Amino acid sequence: MDSFALNSRRLSKYLRTVACIGFTGLVILSLLTMVDGVSRWLALPRIPGFLDISEVVYAIVITCCFPSLLLRDHNITIRFLGKAIGGRTNYWLEFFGNTFTLIFFAVLVWQFYLLTLDLQLNNRTSATLEFPVAPWWWITSFIMTITVPVQALVVYDSLYSAIFGVESRLPKDDAEGV
Repeated sequence: MDSFALNSRRLSKYLRTVACIGFTGLVILSLLTMVDGVSRWLALPRIPGFLDISEVVYAIVITCCFPSLLLRDHNITIRFLGKAIGGRTNYWLEFFGNTFTLIFFAVLVWQFYLLTLDLQLNNRTSATLEFPVAPWWWITSFIMTITVPVQALVVYDSLYSAIFGVESRLPKDDAEGV
């Protein structure tokens, strides 16, 4: 195993930890949603400001999963053409798809920062609890920023695979691909 593969496996462990933290937040938020729903059903008071909290937490929770998913190639891909043609063409199609994914996430991160700056400059607050939402969106934007260098690493690896006709050196789980 070369140093690139070893370092990418180490990076994968760190990113998986971030995704697990996000998933834990999702589980906690799901439990609170259940408590809030049962409280309504029993005609008990709702959790005050739950909608405000859930809006910012969902954004953080979801973005925690993106870097790990991109590194492990669990994003949405359609591989039937590359598999049908086979050979280096498949690797070049992977490179093409990974490059567009990089462009997409770069534009997405840019938009996240524009949104966060708007929230910060206009002192936006949540509807019920009226706490500032910009600090939470800064966290979300930072986590989304991690996706760009991770996807750049994926693009580099797919270019290497296309040029030298070798399998990807990134850690990939056995996931179903179409």
